[in-house]
Amino acid sequence: MAEAKEHFVGVDLGGTKILAGVFTPQLKCLGKTKISTKPQRGPEAVVERIARCIEDAVDECDLDLKKVKGIGLGAPGAVDPESGKVIFAPNLAWEDLPLKKELEKQLDLPVFVENDGNICTLGVYEAELHSKPRDLVGVFLGTGIGGGLILNGRLHSGFNRTAGEIGHMIIEVGGPKCSCGNRGCFEAVAGRQAIFQKIQTAVKAGQKTILTEMLDDELTDMRSGDLRKAIRRGDKLVERIVEEAAEYTGIAVANLINLLNPDTIVLGGGIIDALEDEMMAIIVETAHDYALGGTSKGIEIIASKLGDDAGIVGSAVLARRETK
Repeated sequence: MAEAKEHFVGVDLGGTKILAGVFTPQLKCLGKTKISTKPQRGPEAVVERIARCIEDAVDECDLDLKKVKGIGLGAPGAVDPESGKVIFAPNLAWEDLPLKKELEKQLDLPVFVENDGNICTLGVYEAELHSKPRDLVGVFLGTGIGGGLILNGRLHSGFNRTAGEIGHMIIEVGGPKCSCGNRGCFEAVAGRQAIFQKIQTAVKAGQKTILTEMLDDELTDMRSGDLRKAIRRGDKLVERIVEEAAEYTGIAVANLINLLNPDTIVLGGGIIDALEDEMMAIIVETAHDYALGGTSKGIEIIASKLGDDAGIVGSAVLARRETK
């Protein structure tokens, strides 16, 4: 008798890490594996690492690939979900990579690829909010900033399938350079890289932070969690820079309210996960301050409870949808 293929694998591909989780049809996570992305080794090596991460996660759950029905993957940047191609991923330095085809060749299983912001939004929408909001906007602050739009209960991908690139709204004209080549993108003023760079620049200019005691003078292995620890120990420099990022995020949220007027805006990603208590109140207050009078009334601006798992959960949701 053939074994029942009923499990799904959700993969979150980021600029720094690859996370893979194995899920039941009810979206219960049975286990997960994380490895670093190492994009500097080139696309082929990264594709091999993704395949290895998936195999390890399945093995970790004492299963084998024969029991997997499909794999969903969220990739950073512009993705064509029809062909499964990554059109442009600045944080990985990828252009026109047939990711679906390459992974299917290696794993001999159906693979479905979507933009990571769309995937996280889908995960929050179905697994956390039980498909209740009619219009939902997801904003995810990680290495970069991703977003996703669910309008009338459906993922909105736009004319060129690239809608929801919230991280590349210009927030500060002539601002810092972004990995996409523009200046002053939301990602370039409030993403993790931007926050870390501001702290490193301030330290080089002679400003004091507890982080240099916690880590080293170069602040090489800084993590979002370190910022939280520093703020809780009264670090004024880190607090100011994180507050600034929260204000920029609030302005971005106000723009989204003015443009789309959704019933719910959800914030997630590694930064919100680590700094929810330090950032959310500022984000909400700033959003209401900058939104057009009366337009933000009753709109829920919340932090996702899925934390860093939104990507793998959303990818599993995608795989489940596509293999039905």
